[in-house]
Amino acid sequence: MERVGIVDVGSGTARLVVYAYEPGRHYRLVDEMREPVRLGEGLAASGRLSPAALQRALAFLAAVKDYAAATGLERLDAFATSAVRSAENGAELLEPARLLGVPLRVLSGEEEAVYGTLAVAGGFDLEEAWVMDLGGGSAQVSRMRARRWQEGRAYPLGAVRLTERFFAHDPPKPRELRALRRFVRAELAQAITAMAEDGAPLVAMGGTVRNLARAVQRHRRYPLEQLHGYRLAASDLAELVERLQGLTVAQRRRVPGLSADRADVVLAGALVYLTLLEESGREALWISGFGVREGAFFRHFLPAPHLPEDVRELHLASLEARFPTPRLHVQSVRRLARRLFEGLTPLHRLGPEDARLLDAAARLHDIGLVVDFYDHHKHGAYLIEHHVLAGWSHAEQAMLALLVRYHRKGKPRAGAYAPLLGAEGEERLTRLAAMLRLAEHLERARSGRVTELGVEVGEEAVTLWLRGPENAWVEAWEAQKDAPLFARAFGRRLIVRTE
Repeated sequence: MERVGIVDVGSGTARLVVYAYEPGRHYRLVDEMREPVRLGEGLAASGRLSPAALQRALAFLAAVKDYAAATGLERLDAFATSAVRSAENGAELLEPARLLGVPLRVLSGEEEAVYGTLAVAGGFDLEEAWVMDLGGGSAQVSRMRARRWQEGRAYPLGAVRLTERFFAHDPPKPRELRALRRFVRAELAQAITAMAEDGAPLVAMGGTVRNLARAVQRHRRYPLEQLHGYRLAASDLAELVERLQGLTVAQRRRVPGLSADRADVVLAGALVYLTLLEESGREALWISGFGVREGAFFRHFLPAPHLPEDVRELHLASLEARFPTPRLHVQSVRRLARRLFEGLTPLHRLGPEDARLLDAAARLHDIGLVVDFYDHHKHGAYLIEHHVLAGWSHAEQAMLALLVRYHRKGKPRAGAYAPLLGAEGEERLTRLAAMLRLAEHLERARSGRVTELGVEVGEEAVTLWLRGPENAWVEAWEAQKDAPLFARAFGRRLIVRTE
């Protein structure tokens, strides 16, 4: 595994993220350092980085250098964005950083937008999108076509910048809120017109929008603890803004889901997003947990043009690599599950996406063994629930977790995930779980003894014929125990025979 550290010195927050990866195949985040350096503090008024902000940023870079030396991290890819790009005295950070041994590249607005678009192309199963990255000093709005950056520009709409310019009171006066929104409408007029005529989804990234989404999730008791891929409805954002604009900064710090160090600037950022959604006629935006740092990482991880061939496969493979399972057993379960899906087509009425879900669940069903054998179905479900499976929808991720949860025993229930799975979710879950559990039990001895599986669908019963070089007695014995679940799923008795 190779390692690289990505250092992003933003207008509000500075971060080091460390990735371990096998080039082009799989990767994982192994460490992170974060510091609210507020480099853009006071920049809008003075045009200069303040001495205090410079000191905070340099202290962070010194910590990065020491961390890299202590951990043997030899490769650092370090860059600065809007604040250093626009400051008259940006060299006062760049030269000391070089002397520290952490030289910073200053990304242009276009480079920053390209990195953000790479993050969306690597984190969503989308060909077309609008991409917005709102930081402390600026916001980049880009158009992604065929998974590549096509055009875009930077706007002076960073959360720190807008807060300092428009909010003189705590909480802000209504006239201050109106003035900020007028400014946003004027700045984004061209983008709003283009977005109103273009139905491509809007994907938003950055700490501000993630904080807003987390606050909405907490308020709505959202069942899946994932931000990446979350659909933030304009109505939910409007309701949150209505609550926040009447609170002081101290009160905002106590709002569940909001970071204390963003409480003073998060409202300004929320108003930018809400104005854009309302003016462009969009009902929602999608949250990206990936951003400029991930875009920079993909340039190390993937060959040009730095795009994964299949986003969902990349992140599924990364999860498999992190929690390895018995390879031959998994291959057998996948093969048997696929055969069951094909043979039971007249009964299950499921489509290609369901087949892909079943195959993914077969690949992941034993990942909980890395924790312990006992309750490994529960451990596996937990690992899936708390891992970013980019490219998979939240409904798909919830279904995968449930399938792993019920691959051994228990009556499949959607539980808290019912709202995500939809009206027919429990029925789909039952049918997919029945097939996965059967496939697991038909591989009970973990020896691949069932080399061929016949599926005979009758009016009252389904007969499975197990064929192989030796008698698969224990597999037939275990599979027959699945008869009650099978009957519930497919309305047929289950008969298992060996040949």
